[in-house]
Amino acid sequence: MSSDIDVVVIGAGQAGLSVAYYLRKFGVEPETGFVVLDHAAGPGGAWQYRWPSLTLSTVNGVHDLPGLTFADAVGVEVADAAAAQVQASTAVPQYFATYEKQFELPVHRPVHTRVVCARGQRLRIETDTGTFTARGLVNATGTWERPFIPRYPGAELFGGQQVHTKDYSSAQQFAGRHVLVVGGGISAVQLLDEISRVTTTTWVTRRLPEFRDEPFTPEIGRAAVALVEDRVRRGLPPGSVVSVTGLPVTPAIRAARERGVLERLPMFSEITATGVRWADGREQDADVILWCTGFRSSLDHLAPLRLRGPGGGIEMTGRLATQVAADPRIHLVGYGPSSSTIGANRAGQAAARELTRYLESAT
Repeated sequence: MSSDIDVVVIGAGQAGLSVAYYLRKFGVEPETGFVVLDHAAGPGGAWQYRWPSLTLSTVNGVHDLPGLTFADAVGVEVADAAAAQVQASTAVPQYFATYEKQFELPVHRPVHTRVVCARGQRLRIETDTGTFTARGLVNATGTWERPFIPRYPGAELFGGQQVHTKDYSSAQQFAGRHVLVVGGGISAVQLLDEISRVTTTTWVTRRLPEFRDEPFTPEIGRAAVALVEDRVRRGLPPGSVVSVTGLPVTPAIRAARERGVLERLPMFSEITATGVRWADGREQDADVILWCTGFRSSLDHLAPLRLRGPGGGIEMTGRLATQVAADPRIHLVGYGPSSSTIGANRAGQAAARELTRYLESAT
């Protein structure tokens, strides 16, 4: 493996593998033309860290990577009844491992990317295993490494346990304790349902949740992506997709609603030693605060490139808004409109095509 290379891809999740597949398809040679650097010890991206109760039947979506279907690699359809018994943290890493092997993708792991700097016509990628210089970069690091917990007054006073979705393992870890679930996304509702089966809960969200009883249509998906894409093209931070699409009403959610679990309260104003307090003085005691408040893009290693604008976002361009407007050598896949698994596939192809064409024109 050469340290001087055309393209470095950082991250081997859905987005990174899609990019790698298309780079090969467009004639970029593995190892000499491009490499993929992944910080995890094994294949699977963030899926390998998901909680055990997340099965193929309850995930928000596992979309096929280009060239190899999930069913062919794993031997089960996501929609099959058998999928209810298959842990996503096992099946998806198996799929990714098979994919990497079948298409001979040059994934190097574990490699932790520390920082990326501009050095004239090339980019310098410093890792814990060595340094690369590249003509182009595709960042596909996703969000799992950057859990977000909002700051509230009194958080340091709380005598109970504060946990983020990232650290969740099972509802049983909270048995016998009152759990305050914070967040209005799909994961928050799923975990609220699970935990409420073994203990008492309180649900708090910043915005009034919008449930979607009708099927998720391609039109709804396209509308959501279009709004997020518009934001990043204007240099704004990506917005929440669920705020556009709404929360799907599954049989489990209907049952939770009938049990009275989905009685949502507005966001509290402060955290106390024993729980939380609202602005009107009302209080709720809690043993655990579970922050289902999402993640932020893992882009700290790109800080020396000064890509962010005054508002904290990165202005994006290109056919599917993967190209950094300030530096066309850099693509972000899995950022903004390409943060979903199906969006990552399409964006991977667009980024690989646009970057290879740009590098050819710059030769």
